[in-house]
Amino acid sequence: MWKKLTIFTFIINFSLLAAGCVVAADKKKEKEETFDTYEMLNLFGEVMERAKLTYVEEVSDQKLIESAINGMLSSLDPHSSFLDAKSFKYLNEQTQGKFGGLGIEVTMENGVVKVVSPIDDTPAFRAGLKPGDYIISLDGTPVIGMTLNEAVEKMRGKVGTKIKLTIRRANEKNFDVTLKREEIKIQSVKSDIKADDIAYIRISSFSEDGDKNIKDELAKMQKKTKDGIKGLIIDVRNNPGGLLDQAVAISDLFLDKGEIVSTRSRQEEDTLKYSATEGDIAKGMPIVVIINDGSASASEILAGALQDHKRAVVLGEKSFGKGSVQSVIPFGKYGAIRLTTARYYTPSGRSIQAKGIEPDIVVKPAKVEEYDAGLTISEAELKNALKNDNADNGKKKQEKAKEDEDLKKDYQLLRAVDTVKALIIYSNNKD
Repeated sequence: MWKKLTIFTFIINFSLLAAGCVVAADKKKEKEETFDTYEMLNLFGEVMERAKLTYVEEVSDQKLIESAINGMLSSLDPHSSFLDAKSFKYLNEQTQGKFGGLGIEVTMENGVVKVVSPIDDTPAFRAGLKPGDYIISLDGTPVIGMTLNEAVEKMRGKVGTKIKLTIRRANEKNFDVTLKREEIKIQSVKSDIKADDIAYIRISSFSEDGDKNIKDELAKMQKKTKDGIKGLIIDVRNNPGGLLDQAVAISDLFLDKGEIVSTRSRQEEDTLKYSATEGDIAKGMPIVVIINDGSASASEILAGALQDHKRAVVLGEKSFGKGSVQSVIPFGKYGAIRLTTARYYTPSGRSIQAKGIEPDIVVKPAKVEEYDAGLTISEAELKNALKNDNADNGKKKQEKAKEDEDLKKDYQLLRAVDTVKALIIYSNNKD
């Protein structure tokens, strides 16, 4: 427990630091700002002492100071916050692809927790939570009044324990979802082959070694196909982002040259530009990137870079629009602060912030239903019709039928496959 003297020593030192930052050019302004800073910091000390002495329950200096720091940062924007030692550890685990909880990326909006996106194969994903859902209470406790860190901390817990979330979704009545906490192990990259020669790569988060995993998966698919891969689909739907260096590295895999993204802070001299190195692992093959309103941050960097360089067709829905850069600054045993320090810009100079990436082809989620055209007869059904000596065997027909059924369940992916097919045909005819 800190003593009052210690608290005011901290305040005076902080005052001197703040006063030292005032511009020396205008002496009168310097005096006014220094005076105001001292006054407000003294006010902080008095309020803290009053809360400590007269609040209805006993409260520690640590809690008051941490809450004050978090309040200062979270008032700036939804992504700046104070991370205590436990939260800082959790953040490190998350970027390394393993952590405990519900598997949901959230932000704070209008005093409640908003779902950015559920992570693939997690309790939140399996429960059907969607981007844009609002979490209005946790185990019956209203979220309004909580900080984002407090809400996230409440959603974490011992593996196997349960928590009830009350969800508000557009055009629906509020409903409850009970989720069981799990140890979340993210397989950030998954792959499959569609339509015999189209590589499908699903990126669920931009965590460590994502670029290496993509290279490995694409190489494996090249070997599996008879004549090699002819086109590529990159799926970053409901991908909340992750590491900036991975967004740059993965974009670089498919670009030969040019800017990938730039970050611009308050000071012009601090602008950083990230550029591609020579070598496109897809060797110019057609690429389609699928995005939706749950694609945020690093996902938007990837989609924006490939779109601006006309290296890929972006298909789906407008992305989330998180175009700000957060720097995590450690403070030893006390944890860290996450502070918004810059904005992202695509190669053409577009700001992603609050605008997102507009797809080249807008495709909303939909259900595919076959139209019954009535009785039709094909050549194969005619009596004594000649057999086709190049016909597929039964096994191939079954595999094709299963793939067609799977694609019908995901209309956006179906349209992406069709788009890649069209690009392959166009490319072949052009040659």
